[in-house]
Amino acid sequence: MANRRRGEVPLVIGSDRYTLCLTLGALADLEDALGTADLAGLAERFSRGRLASRDLIALLGAALRGGGHPLDDAAVAALPLGGGLDPIVSALGEVLAAAFGEDAPPDPS
Repeated sequence: MANRRRGEVPLVIGSDRYTLCLTLGALADLEDALGTADLAGLAERFSRGRLASRDLIALLGAALRGGGHPLDDAAVAALPLGGGLDPIVSALGEVLAAAFGEDAPPDPS
């Protein structure tokens, strides 16, 4: 069960329940995956409001791994989208807000 006080956000994909969390390690992995130099670079990238599918895969993968789910990006890319992108994008917006606080980048949709 997700603990919002720790920055965890619940997400259901298909029939599976996940916990998303952007830990410091997850953020460092995300910096590497997206080629940004620092946290400010991540915030700037997400604040543009235009993300590629590979950005969503990297962000979702980092948040899933931070939440304790050992999925690589290939496994993340293969997750079903039967419920559409909206629940995923909404949960990612919440996890970004939890990680970056009040100055969180806007919803990545």
